Amino acid sequence: MKKNLILLLFIVSISFLNSCSKSSDTPDPEPQVETATIKITTNFSGSEPTTNGEFKITLSKSLSTITNVSFSISGSAINGTDYETIESNISIPRETTTYTIPVVIIDDNEEEGDETVIITLSSTNNNNVTISASSKAIVTIEDKPLVVEEFILLPEETRSYMVNPNATDETVALFYNLKTMSKSSFIIGQQDAFNSFYNDNTGDSDIKKLTGSDPGLLGSDFMFITDDQNNGNSSNWFYQQEQIITADAIEAYDKGMVNAFSWHIREPYEGEHFYADDMTEFQRENALKSILPGGANHDYYKTKLDKVAKVTKGMVGADSKLVPIIFRPFHEFDGSWFWWGNNYCTAAEYIQLYQFTVEYLRDEKQVDNMLFAFSPDNHYDSEGVYLERYPGDEYVDILGMDNYGDFSNQGQTGANRANSRLKIISDLAIDKVKIAALTETGYRVTSGTSPIANLFSTYYYSTLTNNDVEIGFVMYWNNNNDGYYTPTPGTSDAADFIEFTNKEGALLQNELPDMYNLPN
Repeated sequence: MKKNLILLLFIVSISFLNSCSKSSDTPDPEPQVETATIKITTNFSGSEPTTNGEFKITLSKSLSTITNVSFSISGSAINGTDYETIESNISIPRETTTYTIPVVIIDDNEEEGDETVIITLSSTNNNNVTISASSKAIVTIEDKPLVVEEFILLPEETRSYMVNPNATDETVALFYNLKTMSKSSFIIGQQDAFNSFYNDNTGDSDIKKLTGSDPGLLGSDFMFITDDQNNGNSSNWFYQQEQIITADAIEAYDKGMVNAFSWHIREPYEGEHFYADDMTEFQRENALKSILPGGANHDYYKTKLDKVAKVTKGMVGADSKLVPIIFRPFHEFDGSWFWWGNNYCTAAEYIQLYQFTVEYLRDEKQVDNMLFAFSPDNHYDSEGVYLERYPGDEYVDILGMDNYGDFSNQGQTGANRANSRLKIISDLAIDKVKIAALTETGYRVTSGTSPIANLFSTYYYSTLTNNDVEIGFVMYWNNNNDGYYTPTPGTSDAADFIEFTNKEGALLQNELPDMYNLPN
C-alpha cells in the first residue's frame, strides 16, 4: 500500500512538471494592429448668398487614437474671400469615424458664375490609415443672387420719407411722382426759361420755340427777392423782379411744370456779393459763421428766411392751391467760388446751417409747399465724399449734383464720368427713398465758343440713362442775349437737342404726367 502511494505521487509530479514545461514553451499572442481607410465626400454644395456647403471625412472604422489629417484646398473660389477660411488640417477624435468641414459662404454681391472648393486628402499621422481612392471632393458654390423685391413707394406712405410730413397734398404728390417716374424717365428743365432768351428774342421759352413745348421744369432764384434793396415798392426794380419771378412760377405750376428755386444769397455784411472773390478776406472767412445761431448776423439771416417763407407761401395757382417748389439752398458748396464753399466753413458748420434753414422754414414759418434739395458740384467720386456735408435724411428730399465740367469738351469720357457720379446719388436715392437729379448743368455756346457735336443726344442722354440710373430731372442754365445753353431755331446744334428731347424717357412740359395729384 505504501509503495503504491509513493508511485502515485511520483506520477502526478511528473505530469505537473510536463504541464509547466509545455505552458512555458507557448508564445504570447501578438497585439492586434488597428488599420483603416479614410475618404472624403461632398455632403452638400452651397449657393450664394446664404446656403453653406459641407465636406465629410470618414474613417472605415473607429480608432483608439486621434487621427490627424492633412489636405490641400483648391478650386475657383478663394479661401477666406468667397467662403470663410478653412485650415488645411483637421483632427478626428478617437473612437470617431466622421468629421465634417463646413463651407460657410461669404456673399460678395457680384455675379461671378458658379465657383468650386476642392479638398484633396494628402496624409495622416497614422501609417496604418490608408487614404482611399475617394481622396478628393468638390463643393460647388452656385451663384444665385438674392432676389430682393423691388421697393414700391405707396402713395399713402410717401409722407414718411419726406422732410416735411405736414406738406401739402400737392407737394406730397410732387415728391411721389418725381420718385416713381425717375425709374423710366426724366424731366428736361431750364433756368429762367420764361424770361431769359438767346439774342433777347422774347416770347415763348427758347425750348418751346425749338420743340413746340415748354421745358418740364422751370428754374428760378430767390437772389433778387431777398436782396437788401428790395423794399416792396412797385417802382423798385428788385420788387419788380420778385413779381416777375413769382408770376413765372405760378404760370409754370398752372401748366403742370415743376418749379425749382436756387438761392445766390448775398453775403451778410454789405449785402452785395455772393462770389467769394468779390469779398474781403474778413467777409469770406466769417460770412457763414456769422449767420449761424449765436452769430453776429444770425438775426439778419432770419429776415432773409422770413422773406423766402412769405414769398413761397404767397404763390397760389389757378386752382387756389399753394405752388409746390424745390428749394436748393447753398448749392455747389464743395467748390469755393461761393462764400458758403468748403474753404470758408467746416463740414459741421455747413451741416448746422443747412439744418437750421430747413427747421426754421418748416417748423417756425410752417412752409408746407417746399421740397429740399442738396446739391454739391461734381467734386466727388465716392459715396463717402458725397456725404461729407450731408445734413441727414430728415433734411433732404432731393439728392442733386451740379455739373458743368464733365461736359466741357470732355467727350464720352466726361459723359461716363458724369454718369458714374449720377450712379452714386441714384443708388443713394434708391436706398434712402429720395429723388436723384442733375440739378444744374450745361455748356454755354457764344460767338466765340462753338457747339459740341452730339452733346445732347449722345453725351447728356448716356449720362442720364446708362447704368440704370434713376434721375428725376435735369436742369440747364439760362440762355441770354449773347449765349445759350439750350439751342434755338437756326443754331447748328438745334437738331441734336430735338433728337435728345425725342428720345425714350425724356419729358418736356407737354409730356408730363399729372405731377400734383396722387394716383387713386
